[in-house]
Order: sequence, then structure tokens, then C-alpha cells
Amino acid sequence: MNVRVGTSGGERPGCARTEAHRRARSHRGAGPKAERRAGLFLVLGICATVLAGCASRPGPDVLIPSRVEAPGAVPRTILVATTRTRDPRPGTLFTGERSDKLDFATVTLTVPPTHKPGAIEYPKQAPGNPNTEMVVHEAVYRDTEAAFLDDLNAQLSRLPKGERRVFVFVHGYNTQFSEALLRLTQMAHDANATAVPILFTWASRGKTEDYVYDNNSATAARDSLERTLTLVNQSKADQVTIMAHSMGNWVTVEALRQMKIAGTMLPPNRVGNVILAAPDIDVDVFKSQLKRFGTPQRPFIVMVSHDDKALGISDFLAGNKQRLGNYSNDKDLVALGAIVVDLTSMKSEGDGLNHGKFAQLAGLGPKIRDQVMNQAQSDGGKLPGTVSVGEIQITGLSRAVGPPAE
Repeated sequence: MNVRVGTSGGERPGCARTEAHRRARSHRGAGPKAERRAGLFLVLGICATVLAGCASRPGPDVLIPSRVEAPGAVPRTILVATTRTRDPRPGTLFTGERSDKLDFATVTLTVPPTHKPGAIEYPKQAPGNPNTEMVVHEAVYRDTEAAFLDDLNAQLSRLPKGERRVFVFVHGYNTQFSEALLRLTQMAHDANATAVPILFTWASRGKTEDYVYDNNSATAARDSLERTLTLVNQSKADQVTIMAHSMGNWVTVEALRQMKIAGTMLPPNRVGNVILAAPDIDVDVFKSQLKRFGTPQRPFIVMVSHDDKALGISDFLAGNKQRLGNYSNDKDLVALGAIVVDLTSMKSEGDGLNHGKFAQLAGLGPKIRDQVMNQAQSDGGKLPGTVSVGEIQITGLSRAVGPPAE
């Protein structure tokens, strides 16, 4: 049974270099367990306080559907696969608690004609104003895998054969369902993407202090992401691109690793790009994971920023082990078979922790592709090893096969 929902970023940015980050750095090398445990709660507590005071978040009823149409508003349909439990409260759809099964939904929204690239225009008051805000118009639960697959194939059938692409997004830590949903909507809109957007959303409570809970939820979601990708593989899709952000990278790489071991990996000719944005993964763990994949036809694209303060805090929580997303040796990652997109020099818009820069790239895809292909043409058709597009530096392109996928 499909239930129509009568509903009434990702990871949250900060506002300058946080006191939590400064104190986390001062605790590096702490010896006794008690001191480290105290440091853990200190960092989480201060971080929660700082973030609460400097960034707005959507309210609990932000997804209440609106029947108002706005001239110039652009519709977007997002398919949802999730390990969250359903939320009976109006305007919420899913909670941050874990479900014991994979669940589905289909949500239709509009992006306002006044939209600014990279921004999410949250409704200030339910049900929202479609002239100036991102507004939900319809949200429907899907009770079965077959219903999810039917919706996916219906969306794909609207595209020409050979151009039926899917874009799967996996959000990170401290992310409410509504934040993940609207972040994917923003990226799909800014990229002017024709690919069908699928949100895989795991059970994050959307609270800074629940880092450990979120981490365990991400680990528990590996099998469900694997199942979601298997369903996508059964669809009419010609190509599948996967993007994960922060802690969502742990879910993603682990699910892909499981599929590789089981021999159920997506066929190479159907894989677009696997994009790891600001990955909250131990560098040593990632290296061991990458060895399992060997040399893929399309290398993983790793987006890093050496000034990512959120991952600096994560370094501390992980026992001073550097995270992949702020790893400073781009050439080392390229040697492992990755393409590195270095965003260090890019100014972060409204994100004092420099952790959400990836979302600003959505509208730059054509510019980056043109720059790469122009440089390749001037070099006899050979892809360049390194190319700079404004403040963005891309290293390892010579390992890619064919032009960059959407």
C-alpha cells in the first residue's frame, strides 16, 4: 500500500573557527583515557553550543505540502530510500531513529525563481512560499521495493535511451531528513541535471552531540545502501553516479566494498562517477578499502579541503588520525588511483567550518568539463594530469577513462 503523506545539508555549518576546534587541537596527544573522554564531551558540548548560536535550521514542519503554484518555480521529484523510521507528525516525514527495514518515499518539490546557487531557501513558516522558498507539493510513502522501482522507471522513461541517468546522494552526520532532502534538491537544480535524483538517507538524529549514535547508524545502513544500489541496477538506468558527503562516505565505501567482495558490483559500463565529498574516513582505512577495488574503470573522485575544521574535530575524536577529507597529500591519493578535487582555496559560502564546499560545485560542472576538454584538445586529446578551474585544483585526471560523467 502506498500512503500519501499529509505532512502539515546536510551537515550543519558553523560560523568561524570554533572554540571547540581550538580546544580539540590542544588535546592532541592526551594520554589518560579519562582526559580523552572528558575532551570528547567538551568538544561535543562546545560544538553544539557554538553551532546552535550561529546557523539556522529548518523547523519540524518544514515539509508541509503547499497547494500554491508560483510562476517560474521549477519542479523537482526526489526518490527516497531510507533506514529512518516514519514520523506521524505533520511536515516531518521521517525521524532520526533507526528502522529495522528499508523504507521508501517519493517527494515532489519546487525551487523558487529567486533561488541563489548553493543556497537552500528553507520555508520560514509552513507551508512555505513557493515564490521565494523551496516548498514540498506532494510526499508519498512507498511501501515496497517494487513501488520504489516503478517510480524510478517512470522517471527514467521520460529521458531518451542512452541518457537515462541516476544520481544517488548519501548525506553526512548531524543531518535532519528535511536538510538532506533539500540539499539534494539544491544540487540537482543548480547542476540543471536531467539525472533522476535518489536520496539515500540513514538514521542521523541531526544533533551535534549524537556523533557516536550517527556513526553507528551509518554502519548499520551499509546493507540497506547495498540493497538500494542493487534495485537501481535492476532499473532502466543507463548510468549511475553516487555522491556521498562526510560520514556518508563511510556508508558508501563500505557498501561498495561489500558488493565488490560479493561479486554484485554495478557493471563498469553503468557506473558514472563515485564522488566522495569531505569524506569522514580514516585515511588508513580508506587505503585498505581502495585496495579491494583495484583500479576501477572510473577512479573515485575525492573532494578535499585542507582547512576543513569539522574534520579537524573528527580527527581529534578519532584519536588524532587524519580524515580523508582534509588529507594534505593529494599526490598520495592519486597514486592510489583516485582523482583529487582540492577545494582548499575556494571560499566557503556561509560555512565557517569549510565542510560544505562541495554543494557550491553543483553549478560549475559544465565549466569544469569545458576547461578539462579544452586543455585535452590542446594536448593532442590527452587528459591533463592537473587542471585548475578558478580556485579549484583537480589532480589525477590522466587516470580517467573518457570524458567526465555528469
